[in-house]
Amino acid sequence: MLRIKPLDEKDFELIREAEKVIEKNYRYGRHHIGAAVRTTSGNVYAAVHLEANVGRIAVCGEAMAMGKSISEGDHEFETIVAVAHPHPHENIEKCWVVSPCGMCRELISDYGKDTDVIISYNGELVKCNVMQLLPEKYGSELE
Repeated sequence: MLRIKPLDEKDFELIREAEKVIEKNYRYGRHHIGAAVRTTSGNVYAAVHLEANVGRIAVCGEAMAMGKSISEGDHEFETIVAVAHPHPHENIEKCWVVSPCGMCRELISDYGKDTDVIISYNGELVKCNVMQLLPEKYGSELE
């Protein structure tokens, strides 16, 4: 059973930052996911994903936002979210929250087992600890 937490105003602001970065930088076939991470210091870093012709080398928005944060010296993550921008052929008017892929779940947990992730669950936006999304995490026994 997923232990969920309700969102607060800071969480909705984080979602808005992810939406703003992808709305500003959306490019069909290149960038359709925006992500934002809030650090324990309260700073927010937002970035878009990098699509690639060879799917395995695409870089997810969560990884880009975390990398941006770390590059600025902000290493402790509190909450992260990703949103998808609709494509022109879709009959959808606004961005929506998407769950992190398996690789992002691993990456987020590698850099912060206490990080919360905002997801859509049973039709509502909630947050939960990343480790709840990654049972039996791969890793060293020394961690």
